[in-house]
Parts: sequence; C-alpha cells; structure tokens
Amino acid sequence: VQLQASGGGVVQAGDSLRLSCAVSGRAFSTTTIGWFRQAPGRDRKDGDFVAGITWKNEYTDYTDSVTGRFTVSRDNAKNTVYLTMNNLKIEDTAAYYCAARKPRYGMSRRNDEYTYWGPGTQVTVSS
Repeated sequence: VQLQASGGGVVQAGDSLRLSCAVSGRAFSTTTIGWFRQAPGRDRKDGDFVAGITWKNEYTDYTDSVTGRFTVSRDNAKNTVYLTMNNLKIEDTAAYYCAARKPRYGMSRRNDEYTYWGPGTQVTVSS
C-alpha cells in the first residue's frame, strides 16, 4: 500500500484547502485512513491525529480542535480520501500526512496503529 498526500499550500487565516490522499492497492475499500499533522521540528511519529474515516459505514472521527471546520470523506472509486479544511487558523500550520491501517481494522487515533504512511504535504496559514 502506498499513499500520497497532496493539496497543501500557503493560505490566509479563514481560507479553505482540500487535501487529497491517493492510495494504491486493491484493499482500499476495506482500509481505515487517518490524517495526522505535525508542527515544524517534530518527528512524523509524534504527529497528532486530525481526522479519520473507516472503511465500514464510513464512520468519521475528528480531534476537537478541527470539529466543525474539517471534513474527511472518501471516494472508493478513485482510491482517494479527502480532508476539506475550512476556516483555517494559524495553529493549523503543519505538515499533514495520511496513513492507512491494515485492511479491516477500525478507527484509531494512535499513529502507531497505522501501518502505511505517505509523504506529507505542508499547510501554512498566515495572518
């Protein structure tokens, strides 16, 4: 399984961005995908959970600081998961990573429970 996040950029506070996570592999439709972020200077394995979507029933979960502003969704036909980020804040500045659990595993907020990771995409929010 390979993942590739894209869609990051430099925006102003209050703007919106949509990140995409393209996932290779035939098991995508049975894979839970999570989004994590890490501030500059921190290691990826110390990244914070942002949002996730399961393969079954497309259950979603969000960390409190993004609830109501971010939306995670998936398109199984395109093997892609999206993270739509509205009303971005300066504190949302980070490298964003998408990660996949092993097939048929459910939601988790723990980054050590995600097996597959892709390169991150940088989101910078300025005032």
